[in-house]
Amino acid sequence: MSSLEFAGPEKGLKTTPTSADTSPRGPGKGAFAAVAAVFILFLAASSAPSPLYVIYQEQWHFAAWTLTVVFALYVFGLLASLLTVGALSDHLGRRPVLAAAIALEVVALVLFLVAGNVYVLSAARVLQGVATGAATTTLSAMLVDLEPVRGRAGVVTSIAPLSGLAAGALGSGTLVELAPSPTRLVYAVLLAGMTAAAVVVARAPETSPRRPGAVASLRPRVAMPAHLRADLAPLVPAGIAAWALAGMYLSLGPSVAAQLLGLHSHLIGGVVVTLLAGTGAVSITLLRSRPASALLAPSAALLGIGTLISLTGVAQDLAWLAAVGTVVSGIGFGASVLAGFGTLARVAKPHERGAVFALANVINYLGNSVPAVLGGIAVTTVGLRTASGIYAIAIVVITFSALALRLNQVRGERRACASAQVAPCG
Repeated sequence: MSSLEFAGPEKGLKTTPTSADTSPRGPGKGAFAAVAAVFILFLAASSAPSPLYVIYQEQWHFAAWTLTVVFALYVFGLLASLLTVGALSDHLGRRPVLAAAIALEVVALVLFLVAGNVYVLSAARVLQGVATGAATTTLSAMLVDLEPVRGRAGVVTSIAPLSGLAAGALGSGTLVELAPSPTRLVYAVLLAGMTAAAVVVARAPETSPRRPGAVASLRPRVAMPAHLRADLAPLVPAGIAAWALAGMYLSLGPSVAAQLLGLHSHLIGGVVVTLLAGTGAVSITLLRSRPASALLAPSAALLGIGTLISLTGVAQDLAWLAAVGTVVSGIGFGASVLAGFGTLARVAKPHERGAVFALANVINYLGNSVPAVLGGIAVTTVGLRTASGIYAIAIVVITFSALALRLNQVRGERRACASAQVAPCG
């Protein structure tokens, strides 16, 4: 798996050759593309409910904080899955774990399909989170096993998650706006997609032989080695800010578009998410060859500036300005993903990477969920406009703190470089 993947490199990935590494790569070309499509499908399914939250809220009359809790339940399920079953496919094989993840996703989609209240919706989101966590770790490992050209798996696992989030939200918004049965058809389409995914997995080659240690691999491992603390100082606020912004867009974004900007088309709810995640995916594609150290400061600046622009657009009821700010934030979002995981891949020693990336997952996903829940509570207390403003300002403050920490870090590196008379000094 690439160290730049949305879920972060998982503890199940090894730097030693797998069985697929020592076998001819030609036959894996078609399987590689099919597995990549399954990866995108899982992330598309995870963002598909976002444009529907407004409809659920209208039908079931629940508060904004409930909406964000439903969103956060998915994240908690995902995080628990990432931390426990991330290495399971190294012991049981890729196909059995993927088959189980697809089966669990199917159960979640059926619950979405029949949901008549927020409790069933919540159960569906938890199951979907667990399924997505298990699937993405295993799919990423399988892409590395199958890659026809060395390095291609890293590109795919960097771009596919954000592309899937964008495609799922936009596709869902389109179906909700233009097709009948808005809270049913989306999930029926996804169920058909998961059926096709099951066929792909059944026909794919097994790339990881069974080996002992499956139970031991379920123990979560997180760590913060002392020698990494200086490097992680700017990464933590940058990661929290980036994923908090994503959490806001995925949970409250469609409500902001409808209630504050007067954009009542459900398609717009999908576009809001797509502008952020889709732009992030494009920026990853364009910037993937840049060194991580060169991206951290610009990504933090772009996140903060874009959020300020969006906040101004919402305050002035200018949808176009809010959209511009979202695009700017999306560039910063993608660059932040590259900068964060790229830096960790560079500074963490091979035997530390699994535990360090697990810790990064915890930080990022808590940043993705906890602020969203607090934002939902604030919406109930002070209203959507005030709460979204507070949320945005908090993100700006965090991003600029990350920028300040990174600039201070660069100055320290240059002083150390100059005093040691090392050339060239960056």
